[in-house]
Amino acid sequence: QVQLVESGGGLVQAGGSLRLSCAASGSRLSINTMGWYRQAPGKQRELVAIIISGGRPNYADPVKGRFTISRNNAENTVFLQMNNLKPEDTAGYYCTEVVGFSVYWGQGTQVTVSS
Repeated sequence: QVQLVESGGGLVQAGGSLRLSCAASGSRLSINTMGWYRQAPGKQRELVAIIISGGRPNYADPVKGRFTISRNNAENTVFLQMNNLKPEDTAGYYCTEVVGFSVYWGQGTQVTVSS
């Protein structure tokens, strides 16, 4: 049974940084595609960043140059380093893992950026 648990969200001022973590269990993170999505109130969930096993990370245009996705395979954890945060980055952030033909989601962690 795959479980994903996010942590690291919180309240930060514009221009600040946060580092989100997603701990995976029940899967081999090193061989799977991992991603971060976000959803703001009243908006659709959108892809933020994705990292494919053995491939280069990809980022949504609004976060390019500010966010970095990385993984620690030994700890089965994926991270999202968020720098120069903006109020428009305020959202619930969700970790996702693709295992075969199944997609698993974490419960989400809230990021709030004040102006």
